[in-house]
Amino acid sequence: MTIKPLADRVLIKPATAEEKTQGGIIIPDSAKEKPLKGEVLAVGKGTKDEEMVLKVGDQVLYGKYAGTEIEVEGEKLMIMKQSDVLATL
Repeated sequence: MTIKPLADRVLIKPATAEEKTQGGIIIPDSAKEKPLKGEVLAVGKGTKDEEMVLKVGDQVLYGKYAGTEIEVEGEKLMIMKQSDVLATL
């Protein structure tokens, strides 16, 4: 399945959550925090008021409550407006 975001939306693959702390303690699934960075997989064309500045392959940071989580072929992805992205890495 191919997903093509519309207007000023982007499709992001979140980075994997940390499995261990720096001290080597294993973090259980229930205590893992949702990652706040990821890779842009697809972008919309933008709107007449907002030009699309992100591109496929960009590494980005986004807000904790940004976007909507979707599952495609068993893979969890995020779709959100470009304005919910805080920065590129």
